[in-house]
This record gives sequence, structure tokens and C-alpha cells, in this order.
Amino acid sequence: MTQRERQLLSWIQENPLISQQELADKAGITRSSVAVHISNLMRKGHILGKGYLLKEQEYVVGIGAANVDVHGRSKAPINLRDSNPGHMNVSAGGVTRNVCDNLSRLGAQVKLITALGDDIYAQQIKTDCAAAGIDLSHSMKVENHPSSTYISILDEKGDMLVAMSDMSVLQKMSVDFLESKAGVINGAKIITCDSGLPAETLLGILELFGDQQPVFVDPVSCAYAAKIKPFVGKFHTIKPNRMEAESLSGVKITDRASARRAAEKLLETGLERVFISLGEEGVFAADHQRDVWFPCCPAQMHSATGAGDAFAAALGWAFLEGKDLADSARAANAAAAIAVEGEKTINPALSADAVQQRMQEQEERI
Repeated sequence: MTQRERQLLSWIQENPLISQQELADKAGITRSSVAVHISNLMRKGHILGKGYLLKEQEYVVGIGAANVDVHGRSKAPINLRDSNPGHMNVSAGGVTRNVCDNLSRLGAQVKLITALGDDIYAQQIKTDCAAAGIDLSHSMKVENHPSSTYISILDEKGDMLVAMSDMSVLQKMSVDFLESKAGVINGAKIITCDSGLPAETLLGILELFGDQQPVFVDPVSCAYAAKIKPFVGKFHTIKPNRMEAESLSGVKITDRASARRAAEKLLETGLERVFISLGEEGVFAADHQRDVWFPCCPAQMHSATGAGDAFAAALGWAFLEGKDLADSARAANAAAAIAVEGEKTINPALSADAVQQRMQEQEERI
């Protein structure tokens, strides 16, 4: 599906009786253009007939952060404790929101459950999610509270130097609230979340839904990873970077052998799969049958900010596609390479076709 088709389909799913003119008004396009998109959706099997009878589709539920990202990239080497000329970019972000956005671009149906404040940032998040085809209808609104905000500073090469976030609104997402959403969560093919959520909420997700659906988690940072360490083995798949893997496993990673030891320590907790992102050195992945290592896909890096989110999304997409450990790692590598070539956290060039093409190129090089 195209981005416009995903957007229209999400509105139809919310209101199956919506008219083509209403869709046109929401999208800012002509009714005849909507008719063409509807015809394409019918041809592709997403709409089964008149009255917008929808095909039952597999979907992913994301539970976690959605915020406004502010990224600043310096034009020259950073001078600390001084004002540095650079470029600024503001967009919707948040680890789980970004993973959901990337999953949508890969062709998955996505429902995001998050907490939003009652400020102008919440409206931007809603607008960006609608444009990406992300269903936000099951999220909560917190009155008299700001939405989550994240700011990062990148050097002239696009590498992050420091970041700061205010995710306090996520503390409002209680286990009771998620239990009230059991109907939609239980229908998901997989659940993806991030450790920015309160520890009790993360554990609640695992206890309420972990026996029915595989739960994927992004540790986000070493500080956040500490909260999931006591129950990390209850997750299905985890994608730590080097430092997060060291923190969770207690093993210093210096080479492939030490990466294997770290993965083994994590698998011993009960995890099904581990994908350790090693930056420029590629990815090390392991399950209970095998382990694999792949170098990074070549890329013209503009910003490394969105690489981890694309990596995580590709793991979810690969799972939905029935790919094995090795192809899942290749897909994650490929998606990360595409992500770093974009100017923003989400690269519009990401698609299933683009990932498969990079995977093929990677396999030919190996």
C-alpha cells in the first residue's frame, strides 16, 4: 500500500460508513482521487466490496512512547558550552511510535497505544500518526499534562552527542488501563513496546498478554534497560545495542566471541531471540538453535538517529513474514541502512521492496 492508501484505510477502519467526500475533505484531495485510491484498495484485497467491507488483517500493537522530537545537527565540530550554528528539525517521534511508523511503511497494519497530553504537541503527534496510517484510537489523553518531548544534539557527521527527554506522561499508562484494551491487544499478531514505560506496566503487558502474543522490546538506553533486567526473560525478542547488552548480560562485548557470550547469558533467562546492534560492526543475532553475524549494509549516512527504530520495525516485519533468524537480522540491517540515509528520523524511502533489495545486495556481497 502507498502512504495515502494506508491513511485512507485507517479512516475507513475507524468509520466504515464514511463517505468518499468526507475522506477527500480529511485528506485534502479531490473526491475523484479518493475513488481511485478506493478502487486500488479493493483491487489489492484490503476492501472487499461496497460499504467498505474490510478484509480481516493481521496487525501489530505498539505500546509505548509517542512524542515530539527536536533534533539539532551542528554544521561544524561542536564547541561545548557555546552556541553552535546548525540545522533544526521538529517531528513526531518516540521509540514505539517510530517503530510503528516504520512498520506501517513496511506494509503492516499498526495500532499504537500511548499516552498523550492536552497540548499542541499532542495534535502534531495525532496528525503525523494519521498521515502514517497508524491507528491511535485506543490511546489515552491525560488532562493538564504535557505530551512527551525528546531533544537530541548531533555532531557535524550526524552522530548523536547527547539527548534529553521528558516522558513523564507515560507513567499514567497503568496496567488497569491496558487491561481495558485487552480486546484489541489480544487480537495482535505481535506486541512491540519500549522500556520507557513504567516497570510495573511492562511486567503487566507480559503477564496479561505474553502467553498469547510474542512481545518485542527495545531497551532504549542503559538507564531504561535496568528496569526490565529482573524480568527480561519473559520477552520474546529484544534488540539491545552494545552498551545495553553489556548492562543486561554483565558481559563486556569486544568481539564476536564476547557477543556470543552476552547473547547466551540473555537467552538463559528465557528469551527466545536476541539481536545485538553493534553499530558500524553490524549485528549479532542468536536464538536457542544458532547464532549469526552480519556486517552493516553500506549506506550514505546523513543521521544515525532513526537507525534503531527502523531496525526494530524490520524485526517485527520479518516475524510477520515468517523469516528465520538470519533473514530477520539481514532485514534489520537493511532497514537501518535505509534509515540513516534520510534527513529525518523516519526515512520515507523505507519500504518492504527497498528492504528486500538491500538484503539481496548484502547477500551478494557475502
